[in-house]
Amino acid sequence: MKKQVLILILLAGMNVVRAQTGKDTIRLADPTIFYEDHTYYLYGTGNPEGFEVYTSHDMKHWKRHEQLALSKGNSYGSKGFWAPQVFRYRQKYYMAYTADEHIAIALSNSPLGPFTQRLQQPVSEQGKQIDPFVFKDTDGKLYLYHVRLDRGNRIYVARLKDDLSDIDGQMPTECIHAEPGWENTAGSDWPVSEGPTVTKMGNLYYLFYSANDFRNINYAVGYATSTSPFGPWTRYAGNPIVSRKNTGQNGSGHGDLFSTNGGALYYVFHTHSSDSDVGRRKTAIIGLSVSRQEPAVISVVPGTFRYLEIER
Repeated sequence: MKKQVLILILLAGMNVVRAQTGKDTIRLADPTIFYEDHTYYLYGTGNPEGFEVYTSHDMKHWKRHEQLALSKGNSYGSKGFWAPQVFRYRQKYYMAYTADEHIAIALSNSPLGPFTQRLQQPVSEQGKQIDPFVFKDTDGKLYLYHVRLDRGNRIYVARLKDDLSDIDGQMPTECIHAEPGWENTAGSDWPVSEGPTVTKMGNLYYLFYSANDFRNINYAVGYATSTSPFGPWTRYAGNPIVSRKNTGQNGSGHGDLFSTNGGALYYVFHTHSSDSDVGRRKTAIIGLSVSRQEPAVISVVPGTFRYLEIER
């Protein structure tokens, strides 16, 4: 009897050790990863006071920093801090983000922040806009891809001023709006296309986007191509390229492209909390391959999906 009790105590102790040394899935929606000098910086939606930042040197071991990268009160916005993007420009670091259903761009001397604005104001477009992505073309021109809430979530693009203070005054151009099929499986009267990310390969622009409401299990990612940053855009016939069919997880979407220090291409995104609950969305990555044909075809590398985890 004493031996059995001792065994139970030892097993209980082992379970405590496992609990203490286990890992938790990072829970940031609309995630983005910025890479510089052997460090990956992860940001996303999830904190009502601003944006958290996590760092890693190998994409496996992550550290959460106590100080927010951007805090309410230091830059534009009072609520709804969503969908950040961090990039480097002219030796400074910038964060484009959503707050109060408008877009703002804050500045920092470090990717860790703090990102702040001297003039706490949004980009001066009319109406509601979310999900910014700033793209710098090979000629140095800057473009703001974003979502306007107008008869659905529609992706637009506008030229940015060189100092990033505002758009250049020209009317934004519509890029993508969700169409019947995989982009609107619910047949919604408010179709959703959102979460734009743009890259350029050769002379061709690739616009990655998510479609369906984020609460829909069929939320997924596709891409379109164009010879101009303004379009017109041609959807890839094999869309969606990231979905629950190849991740095994509901609500797979809304993320960003990034490359590893070895040059491998990845997409960071979120999924639902579980099969039955959207909940606090979980942060994941998946590898992408680029074909050698022209135009290049981008597809998921099988077996590369995994969640990002942090030590308890």
